[in-house]
Amino acid sequence: MPFSKRFALPELGGKFGPNPRWSNADMDPVPPSKRTWGSWNYVAYWVSDATNVAGWQLASSMLAVGLTWRQALVAIAVGHSIIAGVVVLNGTIGARLHVAFPVLNRSSFGFWLSYFSVISRVVLAMFWFGVQSYTGSEAVYQMLRAIWPSITRMPNHLGETASITTSGIMCYFLYWLIQFPFMFLSPQRLRYLFAIKSVLVPIAWISILIWAMIKAPPGVSLDSSPAKVSGSTASWLWLGAMNSAIGNYSTLSVNIPDFTRYAKSARSQYIQIFVIPVAFTFVGFIGIAVTSAGSVLYGEVLWDPLHLIDRWTNRAAAFFAAFSFVLATLGTNISANSLSAANDMTVLLPKYINIRRGQVICALIGGWALCPWEILASAPGFLTFMAGYTVFLGPFAGIMVVDYWLVHKGNVNVVAMYDPNGIYRYWNGINWRAAAALLASVTPNLPGLINNINPAIDVGNARYLFNIAWLFGFFVASGVYWILSTLFPAKETYMDAPILGEEVWEADLANESISEKSMTKGSEPQDQVTVPQV
Repeated sequence: MPFSKRFALPELGGKFGPNPRWSNADMDPVPPSKRTWGSWNYVAYWVSDATNVAGWQLASSMLAVGLTWRQALVAIAVGHSIIAGVVVLNGTIGARLHVAFPVLNRSSFGFWLSYFSVISRVVLAMFWFGVQSYTGSEAVYQMLRAIWPSITRMPNHLGETASITTSGIMCYFLYWLIQFPFMFLSPQRLRYLFAIKSVLVPIAWISILIWAMIKAPPGVSLDSSPAKVSGSTASWLWLGAMNSAIGNYSTLSVNIPDFTRYAKSARSQYIQIFVIPVAFTFVGFIGIAVTSAGSVLYGEVLWDPLHLIDRWTNRAAAFFAAFSFVLATLGTNISANSLSAANDMTVLLPKYINIRRGQVICALIGGWALCPWEILASAPGFLTFMAGYTVFLGPFAGIMVVDYWLVHKGNVNVVAMYDPNGIYRYWNGINWRAAAALLASVTPNLPGLINNINPAIDVGNARYLFNIAWLFGFFVASGVYWILSTLFPAKETYMDAPILGEEVWEADLANESISEKSMTKGSEPQDQVTVPQV
């Protein structure tokens, strides 16, 4: 059997593309029967995402550069309030149209230019999948150390140049195995994982906070470290801290339609605007409070909670605390990385890749081929670059918001998003207005990004602009795109009312009903309902 036929997906779904090359069942708009996410599912989702090691450590860099804990928490709250607003704006688009980010993106960027953001997201997701997996393996190590103390004396047979030890690679493999089965769950079932995590992990972390408050000696105060900076320097540092808070989940402000497309209604996901800033600010406070107590108890600042657990002598407490971090990392890695990468891959090769296959590819490439332990050990500059990708994510989000809400006023054609020769082809598949907006918003931030990767390269005052990279990119791209779309409108994409593709599912249900009646009565098959061509 030829390779193309052996690995091609069964022709199930793909009702919206001209042929299997352009669509499959996972890439199509979500049918009504699978729109199962309600408001509490989105609460659980974001509480799940907030409770991760990065969320715990978020305030560490802020205090390290000289901000007080109050300034840090305000930066976290304001940053996540901003990102929550964008999440709801783009999330509403997914909830109304029931399509994923890589398909939706075609209506604003153009059919072919949209692949730039899609491929960028795939690469980012696979790298961060590996990095998060390594973090999860450290939590597995703490669990094993609690029940098998001799693991700390396990001989290392990998050598000093391997950037990882024998025990480390064993724990990494175990964590990879733990999370692998969850990649075969549909997004409808994954909401139960998020629900479980949103209950167990906060209970565990609040318990750690209570332990810290009890163990800390009298007189310990969060105000013991006064502000180390003032004036304009403090202002720029605070803005940089807020930008870091925004960048923490700026990826999901772009691809949140991957999840809101499963919403029962657009109202179901409105609650995100409240739960995001509350959840992330509370987790940041836990991280600050526990770390402050730990610095007094152990004589060193342990911003990494797994290093804090490593100091505990109570093995049962260490085991269950480490387990909470395994669960925390698991939920975040699946939702923010492997599932997002899989959605993007379905668009790249819809004939061969669905969400399940995409997650497996992400697990293999991101988990093993990229060797995340090598990245963490020898390429801090590269990780800084990956974190600095907010210079692109802000403009992506801004263009999507303006295109749907201001330019087209919600009147888009879902069916045309699957047609490479449809109305969203623009100029040779490129919406030049979006390209110009990207150029205007990204270019000024590049010197600051270079300086952030290598401080030895002097870029002058341009480094300050990078402190507000996401905000600058979002508003500049939004403004430029809106002006160009107003002066030079793409009239072929303008419509009086949205075409959501619901008639496709209605026709499909009608055909199923006709078929069932024909089978029951034993009569000749009746004429099928045809799907309107748009």
